[in-house]
Amino acid sequence: MNALIAMLCAALLLAAAPARAAEKESVCGPLRGIYNPRDYRRAAAEFPDLLYLVEIGHFTSNVERGIRGSTGPLGSDLNYTLTTIPNHARALQTLIMVAARDKSVQIFGMVYPVECYFERAVRFVPDDGIAQSAYANYLQSVGRFDEARARFIEAARLMPDSPLANYNVGLAYFKHKDYALANLHAQRAYARNFPLPGLKHMLVEAGKWDPSVAPPPPAEQDEPPADAASADKQPAPPATATGKE
Repeated sequence: MNALIAMLCAALLLAAAPARAAEKESVCGPLRGIYNPRDYRRAAAEFPDLLYLVEIGHFTSNVERGIRGSTGPLGSDLNYTLTTIPNHARALQTLIMVAARDKSVQIFGMVYPVECYFERAVRFVPDDGIAQSAYANYLQSVGRFDEARARFIEAARLMPDSPLANYNVGLAYFKHKDYALANLHAQRAYARNFPLPGLKHMLVEAGKWDPSVAPPPPAEQDEPPADAASADKQPAPPATATGKE
Protein backbone atom coordinates (compact mmCIF):
# COMPACT_ATOMS: atom_id res chain seq x y z
CA MET A 1 0.00 0.00 0.00
CA ASN A 2 2.80 2.41 0.94
CA ALA A 3 4.63 1.58 -2.30
CA LEU A 4 1.47 2.29 -4.29
CA ILE A 5 1.03 5.65 -2.54
CA ALA A 6 4.66 6.53 -3.25
CA MET A 7 4.23 5.63 -6.93
CA LEU A 8 1.09 7.76 -7.16
CA CYS A 9 2.85 10.70 -5.50
CA ALA A 10 5.79 10.41 -7.90
CA ALA A 11 3.43 10.30 -10.87
CA LEU A 12 1.62 13.41 -9.63
CA LEU A 13 4.92 15.25 -9.19
CA LEU A 14 6.01 14.34 -12.71
CA ALA A 15 2.67 15.42 -14.11
CA ALA A 16 2.93 18.73 -12.28
CA ALA A 17 6.45 19.53 -13.49
CA PRO A 18 5.45 20.82 -16.95
CA ALA A 19 2.75 22.95 -15.33
CA ARG A 20 5.28 24.49 -12.96
CA ALA A 21 7.65 25.20 -15.85
CA ALA A 22 4.83 26.79 -17.84
CA GLU A 23 3.84 28.87 -14.81
CA LYS A 24 7.42 30.11 -14.40
CA GLU A 25 7.60 31.08 -18.08
CA SER A 26 4.23 32.81 -17.89
CA VAL A 27 5.48 34.89 -14.95
CA CYS A 28 8.94 35.56 -16.34
CA GLY A 29 7.99 35.72 -20.00
CA PRO A 30 9.32 34.08 -23.14
CA LEU A 31 12.95 34.65 -24.00
CA ARG A 32 12.28 35.37 -27.64
CA GLY A 33 9.92 38.10 -28.70
CA ILE A 34 10.63 41.56 -30.03
CA TYR A 35 14.27 41.05 -29.10
CA ASN A 36 16.55 38.28 -30.26
CA PRO A 37 18.51 37.56 -27.05
CA ARG A 38 22.28 37.21 -27.26
CA ASP A 39 24.81 35.32 -25.14
CA TYR A 40 27.07 37.75 -23.26
CA ARG A 41 29.98 35.29 -23.38
CA ARG A 42 30.04 35.57 -27.19
CA ALA A 43 29.81 39.33 -27.41
CA ALA A 44 33.42 40.05 -28.38
CA ALA A 45 33.38 37.50 -31.20
CA GLU A 46 29.81 37.70 -32.48
CA PHE A 47 28.18 41.05 -31.70
CA PRO A 48 30.64 43.67 -30.42
CA ASP A 49 28.73 46.48 -32.15
CA LEU A 50 25.42 45.51 -30.53
CA LEU A 51 27.08 45.24 -27.13
CA TYR A 52 28.58 48.70 -27.59
CA LEU A 53 25.20 50.19 -28.55
CA VAL A 54 23.44 48.54 -25.60
CA GLU A 55 26.06 49.71 -23.13
CA ILE A 56 26.55 53.22 -24.49
CA GLY A 57 22.80 53.78 -24.68
CA HIS A 58 21.36 51.80 -21.78
CA PHE A 59 24.01 50.32 -19.48
CA THR A 60 25.94 53.50 -18.80
CA SER A 61 28.19 54.02 -15.78
CA ASN A 62 25.31 55.72 -13.94
CA VAL A 63 23.05 52.76 -14.63
CA GLU A 64 25.73 50.27 -13.58
CA ARG A 65 26.22 52.12 -10.29
CA GLY A 66 22.47 52.31 -9.74
CA ILE A 67 22.44 56.10 -9.73
CA ARG A 68 19.93 56.92 -12.48
CA GLY A 69 18.63 55.74 -15.82
CA SER A 70 19.94 56.78 -19.21
CA THR A 71 16.86 56.80 -21.44
CA GLY A 72 14.22 56.77 -18.70
CA PRO A 73 13.86 55.15 -15.29
CA LEU A 74 16.82 53.10 -14.06
CA GLY A 75 14.73 49.95 -14.26
CA SER A 76 13.82 50.47 -17.90
CA ASP A 77 17.48 50.59 -18.94
CA LEU A 78 18.29 47.50 -16.88
CA ASN A 79 15.27 45.79 -18.44
CA TYR A 80 16.45 46.66 -21.97
CA THR A 81 19.97 45.42 -21.25
CA LEU A 82 18.83 42.13 -19.70
CA THR A 83 16.16 41.51 -22.31
CA THR A 84 18.66 41.96 -25.12
CA ILE A 85 21.49 40.11 -23.33
CA PRO A 86 19.90 38.02 -20.55
CA ASN A 87 23.22 36.86 -19.04
CA HIS A 88 24.91 40.29 -19.08
CA ALA A 89 27.02 39.63 -15.97
CA ARG A 90 27.57 43.23 -14.86
CA ALA A 91 23.89 44.11 -15.31
CA LEU A 92 22.89 41.14 -13.16
CA GLN A 93 25.27 42.34 -10.44
CA THR A 94 23.76 45.82 -10.65
CA LEU A 95 20.28 44.33 -10.29
CA ILE A 96 21.33 42.52 -7.10
CA MET A 97 22.69 45.77 -5.69
CA VAL A 98 19.65 47.87 -6.61
CA ALA A 99 17.15 45.28 -5.32
CA ALA A 100 18.99 45.04 -1.99
CA ARG A 101 19.33 48.81 -1.67
CA ASP A 102 15.68 49.47 -2.48
CA LYS A 103 14.46 46.39 -0.57
CA SER A 104 12.27 45.60 -3.55
CA VAL A 105 11.33 42.54 -5.57
CA GLN A 106 9.95 44.69 -8.41
CA ILE A 107 12.04 47.59 -9.70
CA PHE A 108 10.14 50.50 -11.26
CA GLY A 109 10.56 50.39 -15.03
CA MET A 110 11.32 46.65 -15.19
CA VAL A 111 8.78 44.35 -16.83
CA TYR A 112 9.29 41.35 -14.55
CA PRO A 113 9.99 40.78 -10.85
CA VAL A 114 13.68 40.91 -9.96
CA GLU A 115 14.14 37.16 -9.65
CA CYS A 116 12.81 36.63 -13.16
CA TYR A 117 15.88 38.21 -14.72
CA PHE A 118 18.11 35.61 -13.06
CA GLU A 119 15.72 32.81 -13.99
CA ARG A 120 15.69 34.06 -17.58
CA ALA A 121 19.49 34.20 -17.67
CA VAL A 122 19.95 30.57 -16.62
CA ARG A 123 17.02 29.44 -18.75
CA PHE A 124 18.68 31.08 -21.77
CA VAL A 125 22.20 29.75 -21.08
CA PRO A 126 22.06 27.04 -18.39
CA ASP A 127 25.76 26.28 -18.94
CA ASP A 128 26.88 29.80 -17.96
CA GLY A 129 28.49 29.42 -14.55
CA ILE A 130 28.68 33.18 -14.01
CA ALA A 131 24.92 33.51 -14.53
CA GLN A 132 24.37 30.64 -12.09
CA SER A 133 26.60 32.43 -9.56
CA ALA A 134 24.65 35.66 -10.02
CA TYR A 135 21.38 33.81 -9.39
CA ALA A 136 22.94 32.25 -6.27
CA ASN A 137 24.07 35.65 -5.01
CA TYR A 138 20.58 37.06 -5.48
CA LEU A 139 18.95 34.13 -3.67
CA GLN A 140 21.43 34.50 -0.84
CA SER A 141 20.73 38.24 -0.60
CA VAL A 142 17.04 37.50 0.08
CA GLY A 143 17.77 34.75 2.61
CA ARG A 144 16.98 31.71 0.45
CA PHE A 145 20.15 29.90 1.42
CA ASP A 146 19.28 26.33 0.40
CA GLU A 147 18.33 27.44 -3.10
CA ALA A 148 21.44 29.61 -3.25
CA ARG A 149 23.65 26.67 -2.29
CA ALA A 150 22.21 24.60 -5.14
CA ARG A 151 23.08 27.37 -7.61
CA PHE A 152 26.58 27.76 -6.17
CA ILE A 153 27.09 24.00 -6.56
CA GLU A 154 26.02 24.20 -10.20
CA ALA A 155 28.30 27.18 -10.82
CA ALA A 156 31.28 25.29 -9.39
CA ARG A 157 30.41 22.26 -11.51
CA LEU A 158 30.38 24.43 -14.62
CA MET A 159 33.56 26.32 -13.64
CA PRO A 160 35.66 23.80 -11.67
CA ASP A 161 38.84 25.85 -12.09
CA SER A 162 37.33 29.17 -11.04
CA PRO A 163 38.74 30.34 -7.67
CA LEU A 164 35.67 32.51 -7.06
CA ALA A 165 33.18 29.72 -7.81
CA ASN A 166 35.06 27.36 -5.49
CA TYR A 167 35.25 29.97 -2.74
CA ASN A 168 31.54 30.74 -2.94
CA VAL A 169 30.44 27.12 -2.88
CA GLY A 170 32.92 26.47 -0.07
CA LEU A 171 31.24 29.19 2.00
CA ALA A 172 27.83 27.72 1.20
CA TYR A 173 28.95 24.24 2.28
CA PHE A 174 30.50 25.63 5.47
CA LYS A 175 27.27 27.42 6.42
CA HIS A 176 25.48 24.09 5.88
CA LYS A 177 28.07 22.42 8.18
CA ASP A 178 29.33 20.21 5.35
CA TYR A 179 32.94 20.79 6.37
CA ALA A 180 34.62 18.19 4.16
CA LEU A 181 33.24 19.73 0.97
CA ALA A 182 33.81 23.23 2.32
CA ASN A 183 37.47 22.37 2.85
CA LEU A 184 37.79 20.69 -0.55
CA HIS A 185 36.54 23.77 -2.40
CA ALA A 186 38.55 26.08 -0.16
CA GLN A 187 41.73 24.21 -1.10
CA ARG A 188 40.83 24.54 -4.78
CA ALA A 189 40.20 28.27 -4.41
CA TYR A 190 43.39 29.01 -2.49
CA ALA A 191 45.50 26.83 -4.79
CA ARG A 192 44.51 29.37 -7.46
CA ASN A 193 45.47 32.33 -5.25
CA PHE A 194 42.02 33.47 -4.20
CA PRO A 195 42.72 36.58 -2.09
CA LEU A 196 40.03 36.57 0.63
CA PRO A 197 41.13 34.61 3.73
CA GLY A 198 37.71 34.36 5.38
CA LEU A 199 36.85 30.78 4.44
CA LYS A 200 40.27 29.54 5.53
CA HIS A 201 39.93 31.30 8.88
CA MET A 202 36.48 29.79 9.39
CA LEU A 203 37.76 26.29 8.64
CA VAL A 204 40.81 26.73 10.88
CA GLU A 205 38.66 27.93 13.79
CA ALA A 206 36.32 24.96 13.29
CA GLY A 207 39.28 22.56 13.20
CA LYS A 208 38.36 21.50 9.65
CA TRP A 209 41.22 23.00 7.63
CA ASP A 210 42.98 20.14 5.82
CA PRO A 211 45.53 21.11 3.14
CA SER A 212 46.23 17.44 2.37
CA VAL A 213 43.38 17.50 -0.18
CA ALA A 214 44.75 20.56 -1.98
CA PRO A 215 45.09 20.13 -5.78
CA PRO A 216 48.42 20.68 -7.50
CA PRO A 217 49.22 24.30 -8.44
CA PRO A 218 47.64 25.38 -11.74
CA ALA A 219 51.07 25.47 -13.45
CA GLU A 220 51.41 21.73 -12.89
CA GLN A 221 48.03 20.84 -14.38
CA ASP A 222 47.67 19.57 -17.91
CA GLU A 223 45.30 22.34 -19.04
CA PRO A 224 44.91 26.03 -18.12
CA PRO A 225 41.90 26.99 -16.01
CA ALA A 226 38.77 27.17 -18.12
CA ASP A 227 37.85 30.70 -17.06
CA ALA A 228 41.39 31.96 -17.70
CA ALA A 229 41.55 30.32 -21.11
CA SER A 230 38.35 32.00 -22.16
CA ALA A 231 39.08 35.38 -20.62
CA ASP A 232 40.03 36.92 -23.94
CA LYS A 233 36.90 35.59 -25.61
CA GLN A 234 34.23 37.23 -23.48
CA PRO A 235 33.64 40.39 -21.45
CA ALA A 236 34.92 39.91 -17.92
CA PRO A 237 32.46 40.58 -15.08
CA PRO A 238 33.70 42.03 -11.80
CA ALA A 239 35.01 39.45 -9.32
CA THR A 240 32.34 39.57 -6.63
CA ALA A 241 32.34 37.14 -3.72
CA THR A 242 29.20 36.30 -1.74
CA GLY A 243 30.19 38.53 1.12
CA LYS A 244 33.08 40.05 3.02
CA GLU A 245 34.26 36.78 4.46
